[in-house]
Formats: sequence, C-alpha cells, structure tokens
Amino acid sequence: MKIEYNKYLALENEIKNLEKIAICFSGGIDSSFLLFVANKVLPKENVLAIIANGEMVPRKDYNEAIDFLKENKFQFKEISYKPLEIPEFRENHKDRCYYCKKRLMTQIRKEATKNGFENLLDGKNADDLKVYRPGNKATEELEIISPLAKLNFYKKDIRKYSKELGIKFWDKPSNSCLATRFPYNTTLTKESLEMIDLSEEEIKKLGVKRVRVRAHNDVVRIEIEKDDFGKILENKEKIVNELKEFGFKYVSLDLDGLKSGSFDK
Repeated sequence: MKIEYNKYLALENEIKNLEKIAICFSGGIDSSFLLFVANKVLPKENVLAIIANGEMVPRKDYNEAIDFLKENKFQFKEISYKPLEIPEFRENHKDRCYYCKKRLMTQIRKEATKNGFENLLDGKNADDLKVYRPGNKATEELEIISPLAKLNFYKKDIRKYSKELGIKFWDKPSNSCLATRFPYNTTLTKESLEMIDLSEEEIKKLGVKRVRVRAHNDVVRIEIEKDDFGKILENKEKIVNELKEFGFKYVSLDLDGLKSGSFDK
C-alpha cells in the first residue's frame, strides 16, 4: 500500500492518542475515511459509528452507508432523527443548519455516552472551514473533535488516501442535506424532501453523477455539470414526465451548470 506518511501518519497518531472514540457517521467519504482509519489503528470494540436516519438524508446515501458499515463489520448504532420537528429547519431559515446540527449532535453525544464513549469525532475537513457552514458553530459548542480539519486534510487529501486504502467509493460525489434544494424561508415537508430525492435519483439513472434539483414552488431547476447537458436533452420527455409525476408543474435546466450552495449566493 502506497501511503505518504505525513498528514496520514499524524491522523493515525491523533486517533491512537484518543484510545476510544465514537464517530458521527454520515456515509460520505470524509466520515467513511475517518472511520476506516480508526478501525485500522484501534481495536474494533474501541470505535463506534453513530448514524442518524432522518428525512434530510437521501435514501440511497443512507442505504449505502449502512452497507458500508455492515460490509466492513464496523461497530455502529443507528438513531432516529426528525429534523422537521425543529421550527428553524422546517421553515428553512438561513441558519437552519445550526439548529439542526445542534439537536442532531446532542442526540448522537447522548447515544455515545450511553454506550461508554466520551470522545466524539466528526468528518469535518479543512474545506468546510472556508464556506458558509452554520453547523460548524454547533459542533464547536458541543466540543465535537474534528481531526481532519485540525490536521488540514482537504477533500483532495481524503480522496487520495481513501483510494490508497481501498475504499471503493473514494471518488463518490459529495452530497448535502435535501433542505439545500429549497430557497430559504420555504416551508419544508416530508413529502417535498422525498420529491427532490426521487427526482435526483431519476436523473442519476441517466449516468449523471452530480445533480441538484432545486425547487421554486411548482418550478424545478435541474443543476448538472455542463458536460452532462446532452444526457438530459436526449431524455427530456422522460425526465419532464417523471418530474411532473412527482408534483412539479414546470421543469427547467439551469444553463449555468452545477453550483454548490446555489441558494447561498
């Protein structure tokens, strides 16, 4: 295995020094990488992944996360989480992420403590410190340890090391909470979040890896990489019909392409 022992070795030492850890596990490459390394350097009984099952998580992402845990025989606990019970999340306030993350991490910490784990880690990386992330304040308040950010691991580092470690989805596109698909101050429902999730999965079936379906009341705006425009145009009738079945009246393709944090601009 070809690993450059600089940042990576520092991460191993950081985890070893903690001796026993719980990890807030989302199934994304960041927390997956952190969990994989932790299980490599610590006894498996000293590492606990805690995953939340909530409406804000795309179903395919959640199922793939559970598969990853089971395939690797990692110790994990699942908690039920209902973000729509939080007024600031349900009404999609600009700082919804803070309130959502605060309640979520509080529940995860309680689960960790109940199982005898005091050190709680997350997969926040150095890139997350450079963009609008209200949830970062919540993790700091709850004293969540972020070793990847602390040791200046950027997404490109995490993908590189994950590939060398043999994590099969090292290049999996980043995803985000389904609430990010709606303009701020739009009331969210379980049904509206499901509509977005189903819409994005239909588009991915065309071979589109990265997609965001943004909802503007009865108008839906598809954001994809410009290189993938042809896949949508070749199947436009199919996509239009399917998305209309999910409840949208008009279907549009954003000619500006995919933009992370579109509603933060």
